[in-house]
Amino acid sequence: MQDKVTKLFKAIADPTRREIFHALVIATSALSITQISGQFSMTRQGVTKHIKTLEDAGLVHINNQGRERFCMANPKELKTLNKWLSFYAKFWGDSLDNLEDYLDS
Repeated sequence: MQDKVTKLFKAIADPTRREIFHALVIATSALSITQISGQFSMTRQGVTKHIKTLEDAGLVHINNQGRERFCMANPKELKTLNKWLSFYAKFWGDSLDNLEDYLDS
């Protein structure tokens, strides 16, 4: 099973998935898959596959209402990536500070 960070990176690696996620984040309410697929030049099935990847990463919640499926963004999941990246930002910041101290001495 993939870990959370891997699933999140996989989800945001594709530009179309990033666009879908962005559209959901800025929407004032949940969007149906039909509404989302209308914004892209691909089949509804193609959009659904992208949404499934976003859902697997926890970035999208899907609610069924009758025959329609509505998607809502869950941007809080990006905190996991932020936490992962902040470790490396600190690591490289500290490493560069140490290099600067070494070069100055």
